[in-house]
Amino acid sequence: MKRFKQKWYPGETPSIGIGQGYNSFTMLQLAHAAATLANNGVALRPHVGLSLEDPVTHARKPAVQAEPVRMAVKPEYVQLVKNALVDVTRFGTSRIAFAGAEYVSAGKTGTAQVIGIKQNEKYDARRVAERFRDHSLYMAFAPVDKPRIALALVVENGGFGAQAAAPIARRVFDYVLLGKLGPEPGREAAGTALRSEPTPEMRDVPESTEPEPIGGAQPEAPEDKEKPQ
Repeated sequence: MKRFKQKWYPGETPSIGIGQGYNSFTMLQLAHAAATLANNGVALRPHVGLSLEDPVTHARKPAVQAEPVRMAVKPEYVQLVKNALVDVTRFGTSRIAFAGAEYVSAGKTGTAQVIGIKQNEKYDARRVAERFRDHSLYMAFAPVDKPRIALALVVENGGFGAQAAAPIARRVFDYVLLGKLGPEPGREAAGTALRSEPTPEMRDVPESTEPEPIGGAQPEAPEDKEKPQ
């Protein structure tokens, strides 16, 4: 918080824990995180080329000289996160984008707010200018059993993560893993959901910061203090 010269409040901690608040990442960092998970906690240095060639001798050497780094995380924790990311594509927010896929992928949708929403006010994309609509994000890797590709992408003002970014990731995976090139989602397809109210479960930005009841418990009804006649 020294950078922003602000005080840290206890309420910021759970916000950071779910990827909100002061979290700030580039797409390369998200893709690197996805690749590290795919490698079971082993981090490789990102690079553009496989090797470097000397223009005179034409001798080649690997572009990356650094050794892989194993993160200090217990394997069971890494597996827990990987299983949760697989469930995102099977039962969660990207299940529609990856329905019928011939491989198992792991991913996470994300929704980045462009403008602030007042407390107790609901976000409605139909009433917001396009340049102020949410950014759509998705990070993933596939296939889960023998990972070959990890990615992260953002569609500016594309809506919630499952609306625009996840379908593009599916198209990339289909091409890389299966050699299939499906129809381009396009802006029109991505904007279809803007004409109808998106279901709350598909938008990754919480409508409320109030803690949820544990175990689905409902608040008790107020006691009727009026004496019976």
